[in-house]
Amino acid sequence: MIKVDISRNAKRQPVRFVMTGHAGAGDYGEDIVCAAASVLAITTVNALDEIAGVHPTISSDDDNGGFLEVVINDRNQAAETILATFILGMTQVAQKYTQFVTISDGHIN
Repeated sequence: MIKVDISRNAKRQPVRFVMTGHAGAGDYGEDIVCAAASVLAITTVNALDEIAGVHPTISSDDDNGGFLEVVINDRNQAAETILATFILGMTQVAQKYTQFVTISDGHIN
């Protein structure tokens, strides 16, 4: 199962997200749930960097159970929009594939 945890600051702005695990919805290379979650996360990280000009701190480990942590150090309006889009997309994937993805949103850092 993929678990996504969104952490927010006191202003309810996303400051960090962590994705762990693997969906297990299909064979390796054919798992559409894993592909959807991966595309959302990778596109978010790339967009923060290339479009918003925000350079998050990233930690990852694909070999030991799947792990991605993205910490947003700076913010601007473009970053807020990109992060809101990521959260919307992951929430919709979690709602559609409840047996493969969970999302928790709102932990205040």
